[in-house]
Amino acid sequence: MTATGSSNTTDIRVRPVSTEDAAAWRPLYRGYATFYKREITDAILDQTWAWLHDPAHPLEGLVAVGASGELIGLAHYRPQPKPLQGNDAGFLDDLFVDPLKRGRGVGHKLIQQIAEIARERGWPSVRWITATDNTTARRLYDDVAVATHWVTYELKS
Repeated sequence: MTATGSSNTTDIRVRPVSTEDAAAWRPLYRGYATFYKREITDAILDQTWAWLHDPAHPLEGLVAVGASGELIGLAHYRPQPKPLQGNDAGFLDDLFVDPLKRGRGVGHKLIQQIAEIARERGWPSVRWITATDNTTARRLYDDVAVATHWVTYELKS
């Protein structure tokens, strides 16, 4: 996840992603994949885009819109069952801000909107992961949340 610290955000609006955002969303999401050195194909973009607009799929998305109406950031999130708590919490899968628009509080504003959604839905928390060397994003994350002591593992199938 890539984002930057907070600053004047009055010219930035955050809203749910809409079907009309397809052409502007694709290069942002490609930028996110490139940042993490992940191959992204048109098929992956199409699938993720379809999930974002499928009411039966848990993935949802937000976009940050700049003063002139251009998309400058995105966030994808979903509910995450918490069996030991007997409820759902939130999980932030993807956060990305156009590199040319960083330093304006865009990432902070996207996270604030997810926190508001979490409160509305009764999610007691929102979690996310990032690369340990993602220092730019971690400055923001350290400002808005607390790093956990959990270590993440991945089992390939």
